[in-house]
Amino acid sequence: MLRLEDIDTARCRPEYSEAALEDLAWLGLSWEEPVRRQSQHRSDYEDALDTLARAGLLYRCFRTRSELAVQAQSAPHGPQEPFIGGPLTPSEEASRLAAGQAFAWRLSLDAARRQLAGFDRLTFLETGAGPKGETGWCAARPDLSGDIVIARKDVGVAYHLAVVADDALQGVTHVIRGNDLFEATHIQRLLQVLLGFPAPAYQHHPLLAGPDGRRYAKRDRSETLAEIRKSGVSAADLRRQLGFASLDLIE
Repeated sequence: MLRLEDIDTARCRPEYSEAALEDLAWLGLSWEEPVRRQSQHRSDYEDALDTLARAGLLYRCFRTRSELAVQAQSAPHGPQEPFIGGPLTPSEEASRLAAGQAFAWRLSLDAARRQLAGFDRLTFLETGAGPKGETGWCAARPDLSGDIVIARKDVGVAYHLAVVADDALQGVTHVIRGNDLFEATHIQRLLQVLLGFPAPAYQHHPLLAGPDGRRYAKRDRSETLAEIRKSGVSAADLRRQLGFASLDLIE
């Protein structure tokens, strides 16, 4: 199955989507049609959001991005602690809603922990390797992410909720992606359990990097797959570099 993760359609232009499909076809991949575009399936994500809300797993957070940034800057030096909050008192929440203040829906780890009687039995299968060599059955640690934002009024539901809904609705059994997304698996595994979704296996792979060791990224205007293709690198060579030698059967 293939999906285009374009929740925010203003930032995912049609030409970019088409270029991504062209790159995947060059690599030797094929997929079922039509391609699932997240911007066309918002009702599916709203249903998942409603399920979490009805179970008492969400709360309204009225903190603005600037307030959270100030809080992060004032924290002691070292790794930033994951955000853990909680609902306001009913009267204060009602007052803020009446004043028209914007809010985000956050997933309450405390509520999720109570519902599942802890996270000790939460695991996922890694058939590739995470950035630190993690492989095999891994303990899921959703507490590393804190109370994540699940939805905002301005952008709809967040990435984590959308992708777990997509995987379940499309019958995805294996998720293959770069190991920069390995940490996202922890919170996504929790969402799968809370929503009653099946658990796919995961295979995280290394990322392509430039001579300076930095991974290629659109925001850095890095070399694209189209440019790599034009330089004479074959799809088979690139698959081997990424650890997918078995795909050499596709030519």
